[in-house]
Amino acid sequence: MTVIDELRLADVAACAELEKEMFAGDSPWPAAAFRAELKAPYNRYFAARDAPGQSPIGYAGISILGPDGDTECEIHTIAVALTRRGRGIGRELLDRMLAVAAQRDAPVFLEVRVDNDPAIELYESAGFVKAGMRRGYYQPSGADAFTMIRPAPSGRTPENPDD
Repeated sequence: MTVIDELRLADVAACAELEKEMFAGDSPWPAAAFRAELKAPYNRYFAARDAPGQSPIGYAGISILGPDGDTECEIHTIAVALTRRGRGIGRELLDRMLAVAAQRDAPVFLEVRVDNDPAIELYESAGFVKAGMRRGYYQPSGADAFTMIRPAPSGRTPENPDD
């Protein structure tokens, strides 16, 4: 059974190693990037572990942006070790981040590679829809990304803030 808890500064080195494995062609985050993300007060990061205290086998992060009542969230990353994919770990991490957004009735934004069909299917199954395209978003590969949005639980989006 996978344990989902807070990502800690002690996890940074393990996450940086997972990044190198998973995102070698697209500027994997170094340990310094993870440290900065964890220290930002508007971010929440989660770890997936085989057991409490073990190294992460996956991680995910979301930013909480804007004032109460007009909050938006942005998923910064969600990643699961290559050897652990297809077991529902990504869904558990996504659900944890969506709960953060739901507590604030916030819409959620993300970018995903246009060729990452498993991730796109996961996001669509959680209520995300494609809202646009970012050409050459991922570097250095130059891969394109879809921008996706999931409305707030109330249906509020940036386009219809009064709903």
